[in-house]
Amino acid sequence: MSVENGEWIMRGLDWDNPYRIRTHKELVNWINEIGFLPLFGNEVEGFSVEEHTAADYWWSGNRREDPWEWREIIAAGRQVAYGKFFANRAGFISLEWLPYFVNCRRNGYDFDARYQDGLASRREKKIMDFFLSEDEDGDTVFKDERILSTELKKAAGFGKGKEKNFPGIITGLQMQTYLVITDFERRKNKRGEEYGMAVSILLPPEALWGYDMVTSAYSEKPKDSWQKIFLQVKKLYPQADETDIIRLIGKAP
Repeated sequence: MSVENGEWIMRGLDWDNPYRIRTHKELVNWINEIGFLPLFGNEVEGFSVEEHTAADYWWSGNRREDPWEWREIIAAGRQVAYGKFFANRAGFISLEWLPYFVNCRRNGYDFDARYQDGLASRREKKIMDFFLSEDEDGDTVFKDERILSTELKKAAGFGKGKEKNFPGIITGLQMQTYLVITDFERRKNKRGEEYGMAVSILLPPEALWGYDMVTSAYSEKPKDSWQKIFLQVKKLYPQADETDIIRLIGKAP
């Protein structure tokens, strides 16, 4: 997606292109095949949902054909992870590759340990406290509680006259893989009628797929996990500039 003469231009495929991704199921299959995929065009040419779908159907509201709608369906399906994982922009990660992202992005830290070592901010903790608790043995419990991000903002003490930069903190926690987007819902008025744009629902990946699976790459060095991610992009797009790949996936830990 780019701006030309003041207009947003989608870099997609023609409707009759045989290589066009036609359904959200095809998209999930492709994500699982290649491992991970940004939503929009980026520094690595061809490495996005945008560049493999019909340009004219984005934001059409047609749930069967609109890739913007597909992201809601895919997030709710929990077959792959969805969130802001690529240079603060949205994308998908297969469950096979998620542990490698978790290991390198967290640098081997669970959130509570990260905070205890002074590596997480107080504002980050106020958000994560909503999702984390301890059981009788003192072990961390990841709560699977649905809450609209607009309500989470209030519950965590953000807003006018309170804590600031809620969007930035939420994006940072997704980039670090402590939170993923698991669904979208539209807000309701007093009559129970839906209105406005869909609002995201976030959860720790551990609440969705279990701690053991999500952290299964903790046994290797974070830099080794990063190297696997880097080499996968290089394998898929050998002509891509290495600097552009690093700009997209982040620097090695």
